[in-house]
Amino acid sequence: MEITTGTQDDDGIVGELAAVAEAKRDLSRREEVAVRRARVTGLSWAEIGTLLGVTRQTMHRKYRKVG
Repeated sequence: MEITTGTQDDDGIVGELAAVAEAKRDLSRREEVAVRRARVTGLSWAEIGTLLGVTRQTMHRKYRKVG
């Protein structure tokens, strides 16, 4: 997707937003790996949820395929 901007200042904002989007993708991948490892080591959905600041139900719904 190409985004056109009107000023040089806009270019900085577009770059920053692109960096934020990339950071969110990276964080999502890190979270999935960490959740998978936590489940393998025996942590419950409730424990993982507490550590990540969400409910057990949220974790189970999001990662039920992890195990």
